Amino acid sequence: MKRKLKRGDLIEIFRGPYQHWAVYVGNGDVIHLASDSGRANAGSCCVGSVGQDKATVKREKLEDVVGNNKYRISNRLDDQRKPRPIKEILKEALSHLGEMIPYNVIKNNCEHFVTLLRYGEPESLQAEAVEAVVDAFSFSTIIGAMAVVGFTVIREILKNK
Repeated sequence: MKRKLKRGDLIEIFRGPYQHWAVYVGNGDVIHLASDSGRANAGSCCVGSVGQDKATVKREKLEDVVGNNKYRISNRLDDQRKPRPIKEILKEALSHLGEMIPYNVIKNNCEHFVTLLRYGEPESLQAEAVEAVVDAFSFSTIIGAMAVVGFTVIREILKNK
C-alpha cells in the first residue's frame, strides 16, 4: 500500500540515470530546484543540468514535475537525522521561492536542497556515489599514468645498457 503524501516529505523522482528531488508542501504541490534549460520536466539535478551554475526554486504541481516518471516518498535519512518541524521546513521552502541559487551537480544539487530543508544539513547520496566513482577513476588514471612512465623509464634504462 502506498503511503499518503505528507507535507515535508521528500519526493524522489526517477529520471533514467539520475533522480530529481522535491519537497511536498501540500495541495498536490512541491518545491524544487528547476533548471533554466527550457526542457519540460528537466528538473535541475544531474544529467539535465550539467553545465548549469544556477537553478530557480519553484513551486509546481507534483504531477507536472513528475511527468511520465515514477516517484516515491523518500525520507530515507530519517533514521540517521531528526527531521525539522514541518512548519520550519515549509516556512524555509516557501521563503526561497523564485530565488536563483548557486547550483553544482556534485556540491549543491536538488537533493542537497531538499535535505537541507528537511534536516537542516545538505546531503546528496547520488552525488556522493558519483564522487566515489570519479575518485576511483582518478586514482586508477594516476596509477596507470605512473605505470606508463615507469615502464618508459625502465625501457630507456635497459635500452642504454
